[in-house]
Amino acid sequence: MTDNTGPLQEPGGLADSDSEQSFQRLVLESRDVRDFLAELAVRAASRLSVRGNTIHSGVTVIRRRKPQAVAASEAAARVLDELQNGFGDGPCLTALRKRTTLLVPDLAAEKRWEPYVRAALEHGVSSILAIPLDLSGDAEAVLNLYSGCSNGFSAEDISTAEAFARQAAGSIRLILRITQLNEAREDMSAAMQSRTVIDMAIGAIMAENRCTRDEAFNILTRASSTRNIKLRDVAASVITSISGEEKIPTHFSE
Repeated sequence: MTDNTGPLQEPGGLADSDSEQSFQRLVLESRDVRDFLAELAVRAASRLSVRGNTIHSGVTVIRRRKPQAVAASEAAARVLDELQNGFGDGPCLTALRKRTTLLVPDLAAEKRWEPYVRAALEHGVSSILAIPLDLSGDAEAVLNLYSGCSNGFSAEDISTAEAFARQAAGSIRLILRITQLNEAREDMSAAMQSRTVIDMAIGAIMAENRCTRDEAFNILTRASSTRNIKLRDVAASVITSISGEEKIPTHFSE
């Protein structure tokens, strides 16, 4: 890991940019959860970096029990997070499982997580600090900090990083909740659009075949099964064949 000259900051304590209010503003300014977490990783790395010890940072979020390396201060940290997720174990995932801060002061002397440790050493990492974030929900997150120096994190650094993580956790909960609500809204909209298209196709089949609604629906489902095509797509093809329009307007189009 390249050890470039980092920002000249005095370690210890939190900067104004690390306050809970500033993180909440960041939620409002971010395009999506990735954008927010990327900026969070950049701030964490900047806060702990000093001349001669540049820190790289990543944030791993677990949703639906699947680890996702969703953001990093730069490409090197993203690679390290993804390597760990690929191996399925390492200091950051261990910290997350045990829900406690985990420091690896000298990676070269570490006997645990051998495959990941070898890979991390090859990428120039000498020490790692992992801090789980309390999200109090169905998602979990861990702040991953990497240094190219042995003993790259002092007791004061750990205290600062833990305070940073505590302040950031509430805003991570908020933006994940916003994301979940948006996903639910999109799923509901898609379901309503599909239902509308199917209803329109049933009406068209009823008119053309002079049959009942149940009979028209059975015609659609048989076509879907025979062709191995989704019911909505079969319904859309029926409407398109009648209207001649590829795009089918619904009340739920955005």
